[in-house]
Amino acid sequence: MQNEPVHPAVRVGHVHLRVADLDRALAFYRDALGFHVTGDGRAAGLPMAFLAAGDYHHHIGLNTFESAGAAPPPPGHAGLYHVAFLYPDRRELGRAVGRLLDHGVVPDHATDHGGTVSVYLDDPDGNGVELYYDRPRADWFDAAGRPVLKNDRFDFRDLLSTAP
Repeated sequence: MQNEPVHPAVRVGHVHLRVADLDRALAFYRDALGFHVTGDGRAAGLPMAFLAAGDYHHHIGLNTFESAGAAPPPPGHAGLYHVAFLYPDRRELGRAVGRLLDHGVVPDHATDHGGTVSVYLDDPDGNGVELYYDRPRADWFDAAGRPVLKNDRFDFRDLLSTAP
């Protein structure tokens, strides 16, 4: 059993981030990205909160257990590169970009990767955030069955034309 692959239904359920300021992090993930708070531990004396999309218990956990007031790790250190949030389509990704801009948050850049289209930014604590959508699975591979891998930058504002 030790060489068997993980079950194909296994998914990343949530990410739990150490943040310096819980209110500031909540403003980013709740207000700028639109996740809703499913639990706030501060009422029970716990410096943590949970957020989700839809009716899931939580996709994002935030805490200041060991990080209240702390600075982000310096560049070049091991750790989280980014957390990625999958949007259902280009239109919804465009709506997310519009929401960010409405809240004064400007993405760093956008990249067409072939199978995915991504927008990148950092949260207030310097954690990398990727917002993306998958193209149809048939577009992930070329005629020879090889994965289409690209790193073509584009203006993230182009996504706004697909948002309502």
